[in-house]
Amino acid sequence: MNSRERYILYQTCYAHFMAHFNMQVFPALVLPLATLYRMDMAQVVGMSFGMYLLFGLSALVWGPLADRLGPRPLMLLFYSGAAVAAGLCALQYRDPAVLPVCLAALGFFSGIYHPVGLGWLSKEMRRISRALALNGIFGSLGIALAPLTAGLAIRLWGISGAFMLVAIVNGLGVLLMLVFAERPRELREDVTPAATGHSRPVPFAVLLVIMMLAGLVYRGSTVILPACLELRNAGLLELARSFAGEWLTANLAATMTAGLILLPTIFGQYAGGFLAERFDLRLTYLLFHAITIPAILVMAHAFDLPLVFMGIAYFFFLLGTQPIENTLVARYTPDRFRHSAFGLKFALTFGAGALAVKMIAVVKKTGSLEDVYQLLAGVSLLLVCCIVILILVTRPQRKPQS
Repeated sequence: MNSRERYILYQTCYAHFMAHFNMQVFPALVLPLATLYRMDMAQVVGMSFGMYLLFGLSALVWGPLADRLGPRPLMLLFYSGAAVAAGLCALQYRDPAVLPVCLAALGFFSGIYHPVGLGWLSKEMRRISRALALNGIFGSLGIALAPLTAGLAIRLWGISGAFMLVAIVNGLGVLLMLVFAERPRELREDVTPAATGHSRPVPFAVLLVIMMLAGLVYRGSTVILPACLELRNAGLLELARSFAGEWLTANLAATMTAGLILLPTIFGQYAGGFLAERFDLRLTYLLFHAITIPAILVMAHAFDLPLVFMGIAYFFFLLGTQPIENTLVARYTPDRFRHSAFGLKFALTFGAGALAVKMIAVVKKTGSLEDVYQLLAGVSLLLVCCIVILILVTRPQRKPQS
């Protein structure tokens, strides 16, 4: 890996961490906000719809812009815009009419990263799957540490403190971009990344459907996780309080447990990237998604430790699909449209994922958490069927020769 590749990897890894950190703080705030507003949990979850929708749909804007302007100016906008939006959330969180607007702004600017950062990586790195796996590890860290950090911030400084923390760590990203200058491209033949993408419209269209369904499953499962743990972990909470005392609130215990469940996903990302370099991408993709179905069905009826263990297994394989999926996107699209291709991917993935917020609200009103998880299992089953179709319409996808 040359100096330019290292620079790009450093910049995109922190940005990937922040993109998911920004989005995963809110689920930890659902029950505290429900208490503050005296609202039902489903109503508070619904307040995040605009944030998650724009996190996805804004990628349709950011991808083509990155193809024209390059990634660096948009990455600066990502950090600065998200920092301002999070600061507004901290100031306006007591108003249930204004907070959704501030959250939507946070989603809009956070949506910059995926089409810009992943397009940047896929065009510049020689070992794409490995780079995407390393980058994915930092995304998983953002997902895992967000609920834990938010829970601690709420306990120490309240809801406003949690949002201010988001603003501060985004501000650090601006400093990172300004302090470290971009390295020039090395023109030696042995460090030039090979163009691995080709225009394959039919496989890419099938892949878009798969990724849209994956977005529903991902957003639905992560949004509901902290609340599920708070409601279903009474036994573990009682045990933990025997050691930590009453300082350990139910919300803090749930967010800490969510962090522990999501932290092993860094190994899932590494495993996905490792296998993506060695085996048929499509079959590995199918295997990882197929394993999530029995795991989430068990989660639908589990409590305490069984819920935690099944959650670890479920998210390990669900998020482990990311480097595989992103390599497939790079493989099925030409280099010159790479940012736009990732923009389309994440518009569908995260845009459709926002519908999971509404879906959960409806199901929760008429049913239970069991119904939510069973619905997500049904979506995963449909997703696996679509991967089978992808396998039937494409040739084996192995590591390209460099």
